[in-house]
Amino acid sequence: MGHFAVIDTETNWADQVMSIGTVIADDATFEIRDAKYHILPIECQIGGMYENTLFIETPVQPILCTRSDAIADLRVWFRLHDVHAIFAYNACFDRNHLPELRDFDWYDIMRLAAYRQHNPRIPAHADCCSTGRLKRGYGVEPMLRLLSGNRTYHESHNAFYDAQDELEIMRLLGHRLNQYSPL
Repeated sequence: MGHFAVIDTETNWADQVMSIGTVIADDATFEIRDAKYHILPIECQIGGMYENTLFIETPVQPILCTRSDAIADLRVWFRLHDVHAIFAYNACFDRNHLPELRDFDWYDIMRLAAYRQHNPRIPAHADCCSTGRLKRGYGVEPMLRLLSGNRTYHESHNAFYDAQDELEIMRLLGHRLNQYSPL
């Protein structure tokens, strides 16, 4: 069986990564096989919009380390699980903030989730561009609400939980991995 990674980052006021949440999932079942949560204390000192969610309780022990140690750890971990593909919601953001991982294949979950032709849950009355992309309301929180039917869902803005939520969007969309286009 193959595996892929879903990654999310949170940034500080200086637009530096201060946390990285990553889940590794089975490419057939989309079930989580492993997870990691890296917190970068030096970058956290600057503070950020979501700094209050950095240390909320997670089922995995956060790894407090430098950025270079986090990247090195992810690379070893990805090799261990034979991960070559990284998925993210608005993947350009995360890929640009993690240039050390550009040698992996990156895929954008939003490219399918936000388009009427790829997401049958988008209502017929939704305001869309001529391309079929929603004009608004296609962030992780409104998309997960739409796909799950859970109108009370709120995004945590914790990188660990957000990576899980992005994987859930993939699972609910029901597309095979080969339907996603690389960046």
